[in-house]
Amino acid sequence: MTNPDRLRFDVSLYTVADAARIVDVHPSTLATWVTGYRRTPCNGRPVVGSPTVAATAAERRGEPTIPFVGLAEALVLAAVRRIGVPMQRIRPALEALQQEIGVEHALASRRLFTDGAELLYDFGDRRRGTDEGDRALELVVAQGEQFVFVDLIRDYLWRITYAEDDYASMISVPAYEWADVVADPTRSFGAPIFQRGGARVDDVLERFWSGETLQEVAEEFGVPIEHIEDVVRVTSRRAA
Repeated sequence: MTNPDRLRFDVSLYTVADAARIVDVHPSTLATWVTGYRRTPCNGRPVVGSPTVAATAAERRGEPTIPFVGLAEALVLAAVRRIGVPMQRIRPALEALQQEIGVEHALASRRLFTDGAELLYDFGDRRRGTDEGDRALELVVAQGEQFVFVDLIRDYLWRITYAEDDYASMISVPAYEWADVVADPTRSFGAPIFQRGGARVDDVLERFWSGETLQEVAEEFGVPIEHIEDVVRVTSRRAA
C-alpha cells in the first residue's frame, strides 16, 4: 500500500473517546462496536454481538486503537443508531450486507453508498415478517423504481469522501450545524480540523478557552467566526 493507504487502513489514529466525539455517539456505545458484547438477560439466552468497527488491540491504556477506516464504519453505524433501530436487531442485516458487497470494510466502501440500499431491501424483503427483515426495511425507502437509504443515513453517507480505491478518505464531522470540520488521515493525523484554514479544532478551542476573543482566534487561524461559535457551542453542551 502507498503511504496514504497505510494511514487509512493500518495506522491507529483514534481512541474510542476520540472516535466517539467525531461521529457523535457515546463512548460506551462505540466501545461495543469495537469489542463486541455478551449480555445475559434475566432468565434469558445470552445475546452476543460481534465487533463491527475495525480496531487493533491496545498495548497501553489510552493509546489509539481505531484506524481511519474504522472511523468511517463507525459513522455509518451512528447513522443507523440515530434512526432508532436497536443495533442488535439490525446486526444480521448489516452482516449480510457486508457479505453481499463482498469487500473488506464494506461499511467504509463506496459500494455501500451506490448498492447498499438495494441489497438491504432484498435482504429485508426475503425475510419480511421477521424482526430482522422488518428492521432492515426501516432503513430504506422507495424512490421511483429504486430503493435508497432513508434521508438520515443518506445525509451521513454524503459526509464521506471516497478515494480512487472506493474507500473513505475524508469525513465531514456531523456534530456541527455550521462549522465545516473534517477528519482527514493525511492532515493532522486525522484529528478534526476546520476545512477553512486547516487549523485543528483542539488548537482553536485551546486559544479561545485561554481568553482570546473569537475575533482574535478567527483572524489568527483563518476560520470564520460563526464556525468557531458553532464548535464552542457543541463542545460546551457536551461538557455540561
